[in-house]
Amino acid sequence: MITIVGPTASGKTRLAVDVALAFDAEVISADSRQVYRGMTLGTGKDLDDYIVCDKDGKVQKVVPCHLLDIREPGYRYSIFEYQQDFHRAYNDILSRGKMPVLCGGSGLYVESVLKGYEMHEVPENPALREQLAGKSLAELTEILKTYKSLHNTTDTDTAKRAIREIEIRDYYRNHAQQLTAYPAIDSLVVGIDIDRDLRRERISRRLRERLEAGMIDEVRDLLKGSDAHAPVAPENLIYYGLEYKYLTMYVIGELSYDEMVRQLEIAIHQFAKRQMTWFRGMERRGIEIQWVDGTLPPDEKVSIVKKMYDDFNNKRQRGGAN
Repeated sequence: MITIVGPTASGKTRLAVDVALAFDAEVISADSRQVYRGMTLGTGKDLDDYIVCDKDGKVQKVVPCHLLDIREPGYRYSIFEYQQDFHRAYNDILSRGKMPVLCGGSGLYVESVLKGYEMHEVPENPALREQLAGKSLAELTEILKTYKSLHNTTDTDTAKRAIREIEIRDYYRNHAQQLTAYPAIDSLVVGIDIDRDLRRERISRRLRERLEAGMIDEVRDLLKGSDAHAPVAPENLIYYGLEYKYLTMYVIGELSYDEMVRQLEIAIHQFAKRQMTWFRGMERRGIEIQWVDGTLPPDEKVSIVKKMYDDFNNKRQRGGAN
């Protein structure tokens, strides 16, 4: 397998599609929010990237991507479910003689399948929730720091999400964690390296583009409901954090437009920084990431990944021979 990681707005999807085309492969998403139907602009699904057209705009090929749009909006998807869904897609792709390309910015999702961590469906803990009720996000964040466990801290930008994160960590503190439930997967892991200033510029530009493309209307439609899905309560959209938190607060009148944009832009920049912190942590935990300059032309990046994959396979074969 080839795995492609990087912060938001780094060009992961485009590179994953280009690599999939070069290897006649299929993409598996590793994004905690792109699993939801109707949440397209806000999660940055970049669906057009999977469609390959000729110079006249005629569709030539659609690159398959698994684990997009597999749950209803308002549902609370878990890492436990992701592992199961990932392995179904992974085994299906291999059974058809294709290669999977894992792509996403949710570091926990990527790491959990590469290392085969055992995850469980974590039940609610009413006593703990009562104990944490009324605490501020800052206080909850400090409590989170007292736990040392493999769980995602990149999306805890609401008190409700932070309480759930503490609940999960507390469960794993009191139950055996990091037992192998699935086999670890030997994968070339490619990271997109992008300068901090350029990353910030891309994030800001991409946010403006998505707002102009109708991201606010997407949130209104989610709140209102449609033939495709039931209405989603504001607190459930806010739970998803980032775009859905701030746009929902704007739509229901809790933020002005300018304040919404300002706070959201800051939150996405902070999120990207935390993503990079997670990836560096993956390296410290033994996952080798080969970094590629994100500013290189697409063809050059694909050529580099091909060379990396050849080297990766040669190293594996030498290891097997030993």
